Amino acid sequence: QVQLVESGGGLVQTGGSLRLSCAVSGRIFSGYTVGWFRQTPGKEREFVAHIWWGGGTTNYADSVKGRFTISRDSTKNTVYLQMNSLKPEDTAVYYCAASSMIGVTDKTTYAYWGQGTQVTVSS
Repeated sequence: QVQLVESGGGLVQTGGSLRLSCAVSGRIFSGYTVGWFRQTPGKEREFVAHIWWGGGTTNYADSVKGRFTISRDSTKNTVYLQMNSLKPEDTAVYYCAASSMIGVTDKTTYAYWGQGTQVTVSS
């Protein structure tokens, strides 16, 4: 079992920044991927970014490339999502998730999920 707890959401103006944190605990192995997803009411949960737990390789959705950065602090077992140049369309509940597969973006391959944290970007 893997447990994930997100924090760091909030309200920010357009162009501002936020850093989300995902505290990871339990039986997570080097072959796992930890990802961030987001969801707005009435829409599918969508992939934002992921990082390979064992090697640090990252991947991003085109909509956030160049603005968001995912990173990992192995000493704290925490994954971060630094979000810069935020836009109103980034408003969503952001979820941290873990998959036992490497480098996947399909949400159905992620078995473990946090409770989510709300990010609201005002125009």
